[in-house]
Amino acid sequence: MRLYSQSGVAARRFQKRHRNQLWQSDIKYGPYLPIGPNGPKKQVYLVAIIDDATRYVLHGEFYPTLDSRIVEDAFRQAVQKYGAPEAVYFDNGKQYRTKWMGRTCSKLGTRLVYAKPFSPESKGKVEKFNRLIDSFLGEVSLEKPKTLERLNELFQVWLTECYQEKPHSALGEKISPRSAFRSDRKALRFIEPDTLADAFLHCETRKVDKSGCISFMDQKYEVGLAFIGQKVEVIYDPADLEELTIEFEGYSPWKAHKLEIGERSGKRPPLPDHLQPQEADSSRLLKAAEQKYQRIFRT
Repeated sequence: MRLYSQSGVAARRFQKRHRNQLWQSDIKYGPYLPIGPNGPKKQVYLVAIIDDATRYVLHGEFYPTLDSRIVEDAFRQAVQKYGAPEAVYFDNGKQYRTKWMGRTCSKLGTRLVYAKPFSPESKGKVEKFNRLIDSFLGEVSLEKPKTLERLNELFQVWLTECYQEKPHSALGEKISPRSAFRSDRKALRFIEPDTLADAFLHCETRKVDKSGCISFMDQKYEVGLAFIGQKVEVIYDPADLEELTIEFEGYSPWKAHKLEIGERSGKRPPLPDHLQPQEADSSRLLKAAEQKYQRIFRT
């Protein structure tokens, strides 16, 4: 279920007691860097996922684009490393409010909560972390990294030495985010590999056409004549579109494969031997004419 959180003083003071009870995330605009060999300079963006109770950064990385894929990648890596959280609390931006995020959280058994629009106070913890990022950006500007890879290397150094391992004012004296996360006795909830792989797949809706097929990513896939006119859920991996998984209420999921050109028309069955074309060894026209000639002129 997708919910909005409350804003105000109560929201600012709220804090979970244990790790992985709640994760928060936001996107921070970064510097301009050349993208690719001899590529033009483009702005890069930091996605950070923070544990609410311990302030531990579960994953943080700069990306070259500002779209939902960067959030998907960061969330996927955090879950793979630290298990699934009980709930997530995300910015209301379009990069987070996606069908993929809703399906993934549902599969993981994670409650999905969005911040109310125009209520920065409800994101106080992640906003405070973003202010710390400003200090990193100031330092890294002196280093003048030439690539995104180098920027991320420097960020991981700063994150470990200047944040994860340093005492945090919200955690008590001499307690760092890393030590708070590691010392928490609450067990991490790791997901079975097959369930995890399924949770990270994408999902879109398509209508089955009159031939029992759907159009998807400029390709045709055969779904079945029984579903003509119906809307089906298409589950897929963007990196592998050779086959799709189709879901329809009341049916077990099944696979749909690419339809090759001409496949629907089928192959013409071979003719029986007695109907196969035979090479002519005489002229039927001349033979018939000769028989008629003989009847007329030899009687």
